[in-house]
Amino acid sequence: MAIRERLIEYRDGSTLLEGFFCHDDSRPGPQPALIISHEWSGRGEFVERKARRLAWHGFATFALDMFGKGKRGATTEECSALITPFVQDRALLARRITAALTTVKELPEVDARRVGAMGFCFGGMCVLDLARSGADLRGVVSVHGLLKPTGLPSPGKVRAKVLMLHGYDDPMAPPEDVLAIGKEFTAAGADWQLHAYGNTKHAFTNPQANDPALGLIYDEAADRRSWHSLLQFFDEVLR
Repeated sequence: MAIRERLIEYRDGSTLLEGFFCHDDSRPGPQPALIISHEWSGRGEFVERKARRLAWHGFATFALDMFGKGKRGATTEECSALITPFVQDRALLARRITAALTTVKELPEVDARRVGAMGFCFGGMCVLDLARSGADLRGVVSVHGLLKPTGLPSPGKVRAKVLMLHGYDDPMAPPEDVLAIGKEFTAAGADWQLHAYGNTKHAFTNPQANDPALGLIYDEAADRRSWHSLLQFFDEVLR
């Protein structure tokens, strides 16, 4: 097994973006691929570790960039400023993440017929919006993602299978949001499921999450359980 890594520049219009790509080049032929959407601080070590870990499972992985090459947030205020344009303009969000999907499908290491997407927190909202757009991919997983609807006209049927891994006590995605997104994806004809972890708040997969005031708390059991569910889901839809 030989995991290879490289940075890939790509564009959304005039915005230069930079993704992190890795794959096992000892495996024959184009591989099923996963695009991984980052949390509100930008593409960094958290999602790059996930990309490496999933490459060991036989997926070509691409940790995408929503904000622009080199753009990162270090404080709550900086991170909030980075995501605000996308939260306020969900058409911009859908276009930006679609640029990553297009880039991945054109890579020679990737089987363009077998592509999925996953994301954490803000990134969870991004991949849910990718599914909502009717994009041609096999499945998406939102991990402690934001569940609010886009407010945009519905494009019709959701083609991707959808898995949402959710902390039931997440203050950023309260129970009414869970009920609403279930109705939304049912109406869109989606094959969807939601796993809710009791007594679990936001950012439960991030060992650095420790801000009770914001509801950001790591949970080892929910982290482990959600990882197993994520692997099982992508093995089903991409193998």
